[in-house]
Amino acid sequence: MSPVLDTAFIPPRDREEVVRHAVWESMVAVDIEHGPPAEDISVRIGLGTVGPIRICSAWATSVTLRRTERLAREDEEPAVTLGVQMAGSSLVVQNGRECSLRPGQFAVYESIAPYTHLFDEGVDYRFIRFPRAALALPDRMLRDITAVPLGSDNPIARLAFTYFSQLAVSDELHQGVHGDAAVQPSTELLRAVVASQHGNSGLAAAPLDATLGLRITQYLREHLADRDLSAARIAAAHGISVRHLYAVLSRSGISLGDWIRARRLAECRRELADPNGRQRTIAAIGRSWGFVDATHFSKVFKRAYGMSPRAWRDQHRPASCA
Repeated sequence: MSPVLDTAFIPPRDREEVVRHAVWESMVAVDIEHGPPAEDISVRIGLGTVGPIRICSAWATSVTLRRTERLAREDEEPAVTLGVQMAGSSLVVQNGRECSLRPGQFAVYESIAPYTHLFDEGVDYRFIRFPRAALALPDRMLRDITAVPLGSDNPIARLAFTYFSQLAVSDELHQGVHGDAAVQPSTELLRAVVASQHGNSGLAAAPLDATLGLRITQYLREHLADRDLSAARIAAAHGISVRHLYAVLSRSGISLGDWIRARRLAECRRELADPNGRQRTIAAIGRSWGFVDATHFSKVFKRAYGMSPRAWRDQHRPASCA
């Protein structure tokens, strides 16, 4: 996600107001108290949306965010925010509880109740804001989960940390059909986290199943270059059988071998056309994406694109090299 606000390009006297306006307009109305003086304030904010889900990736010097009683009372669009701690630590206080977050953990807090969020060590954080109504969870269940550290002792929360930290920075999932397809699984996964933390395994089971296909394809993208990527490894990573893996992918119209091969070939084609890729041999590029046999790589590439890898590379040779 590219930053849309960087205080390095803003005069010190304007930084506090510009940051406040950006946060209020994009996420939620909060009082913001910066730790350092105006000339030392440093804030970078990247914004994104996945359907109705709003995302803010923030890096900043020390700051305290306060959702006051007045601001909470005036809330016209109740929301639930998922706060993902990427580095450092922070403190969340809401509904009579407080929790310290470490990297790999996240917390949930509501917009309809006052809260305080302290970042004494600076900010490296992802804020993911869901419409409260979309979660369709009992009020009491949400209240009981606010300001509770999630991720360390809950396997579903650990899984969710990886997913949401990637969702926050994946531009591919913030647009078009990809974004639309990610809305329901993202919402259902948060529902599963809340339900499992509450001890309601029955309520958590359906959301987990609903998000499984998206989590598998995200895993495939992250490990596409791994030579040992196999059905057995993918199934083990998601706690399911190989048979169940194939059934889930089939429901999404995905043939595992074809899906992996097509995306590996696309990455090879991209690297072969890249001028920087000319420092590597064609065989080396193929091997880096799982095509160990150079002859086989050439055959499947030509079958997919109608020309050999060498012809593709020559076709994209810079004019000065012709």
